[in-house]
Amino acid sequence: MKYFNGFSLSNEEKCFKEQLVDSDYCVAGFSYGAQQAFEYVYNSSKRIDRLILLSPAFFQDHKKSFIKTQLRYYKVDSKAYTEQFLKNVAYPSKIDLEPYLSSGTVEELESLLTYTWDVEKILELKERGVSIEVFMGEEDKIVDASKSFEFFSTLVTVYLFKDRGHLLH
Repeated sequence: MKYFNGFSLSNEEKCFKEQLVDSDYCVAGFSYGAQQAFEYVYNSSKRIDRLILLSPAFFQDHKKSFIKTQLRYYKVDSKAYTEQFLKNVAYPSKIDLEPYLSSGTVEELESLLTYTWDVEKILELKERGVSIEVFMGEEDKIVDASKSFEFFSTLVTVYLFKDRGHLLH
């Protein structure tokens, strides 16, 4: 399986044992990594049967002012921003994400916040025979789970976990 990490994280796929599938024909990604996994599969000519999107970062319904504010806070103090961000990723669990911490960049954050999920691309992948599954937590503090669910559930299989957050714990 090919896996794409979330923003400011590495090796966190260990947190998703319940959702991941060990297969040479599976691609998965968490949050920012879900966006990257999707684009990888879309642009790949390799055989890929399954795409697993774990809490895909979904900000296309936010105002530009929200995005500018997030980027400004990150530029002022990236360490404090990342610390708070990871607390929100872990919520409502008490999982310590420090062992998975990696240095993110302002360019990655901007890419994450400005990414637009393209319905036509999703439909094209389905036509190619790629099974797409989305896993998300109802108590997500990173994305608006209800808006994300509303978007993805009309297109692909979505699993919405009650009492779980962005990390699905």
